[in-house]
Amino acid sequence: MRWLPLFYVVAVLLIEPITPVDWPVSFLLIALPLVAAFAHGPVMVVCVTVFAIVFEGVLAGTPCCAGRSVGYQWDRHYVAAYFCTALIGTLGTILAVSRTRRERTLATVRFVAEIAQRVLLRPVPHRVGDILVESFYLSADAEARVGGDLYEAVPTTHGLRLVIGDVRGKGLFAVETAAALLGAFREAAHDEPDLAALAGRVETSMSRRAADYASSDMAERFVTAVFAEIVTPDRVVRIVNCGHPPPLLISAAEVTELETDQSSPPLNLGVLVGEPYRAEEHSFRPGDQLLLYTDGVTETRDEDGAFYPLVQRIRSWGVLPPRELLDRLHHDLLAYSDNRLNDDTAALVACYIPDEPRAPTDPHAL
Repeated sequence: MRWLPLFYVVAVLLIEPITPVDWPVSFLLIALPLVAAFAHGPVMVVCVTVFAIVFEGVLAGTPCCAGRSVGYQWDRHYVAAYFCTALIGTLGTILAVSRTRRERTLATVRFVAEIAQRVLLRPVPHRVGDILVESFYLSADAEARVGGDLYEAVPTTHGLRLVIGDVRGKGLFAVETAAALLGAFREAAHDEPDLAALAGRVETSMSRRAADYASSDMAERFVTAVFAEIVTPDRVVRIVNCGHPPPLLISAAEVTELETDQSSPPLNLGVLVGEPYRAEEHSFRPGDQLLLYTDGVTETRDEDGAFYPLVQRIRSWGVLPPRELLDRLHHDLLAYSDNRLNDDTAALVACYIPDEPRAPTDPHAL
């Protein structure tokens, strides 16, 4: 866009020699200031306007260049073109001032959104004891920075506790709901010894907040989520699934969906449904990885409308380190959807680092 005025002038120069003398091609330069206003500031637009008026005169009355006599410069049609160019230049300058202000405002809004994103989805701890944790967030809108997908990892005395969730809907209410859920989880993760009780406490917090906004859209916001707890001494992972896509357990031998016998209700609906939250326990050995993700991953579609086959893809990649796994998933989602994601996507991986073999002790070394 910044080079567009130059390309426009070059196009006029290419057209001028091949057109009859009585065809006033220089009139095309009237639009040049407006072309400049799309990518340049007001000062540049003023300079381009002056250049356009002078160049119109050159093309109108220079025999060596346009084949016209000097008297053409002051023909009423050309004089009218000069005035029109000046008028368009004035309007283009105003447009450039307005565009510049809007760009500054947009830059400020994006900066604030990025700060909010860092507060809402702060970086997860990279390593907690024998567990490596990695995450990624991919917005469906290239300009967006904050959405309703959420994740967190909190090391506690009860084990490493993870959550990933997806707020129903979009917009500011979804962001506020996600922030409220993460705040409740970060606080309760240290206090509740039981994972199901932790989910229930977050549900209570969400219900209380919905009651405070009973007359707004907040009261109808529910969140699908998965709570996970990794206890390395026991080599187990406990899962509470609240209406969310099932996590994947990735081992050297198999990729398994950790389906639940009976899924718990989404958060902010538990009071209405009246069903308790239940935790299920699975083996989690050194070398295993737990992949949590939002439905934006599995609901990604290709050009034929087919859903993204997450389990089959991961099986075909083999065992990858957590960061490589998420990077591969990230790029594969973009390629599968041809860069047309319909929903935000988030993923969280926790990997149990295998025990490093220790060198045998030489008894004669002492």
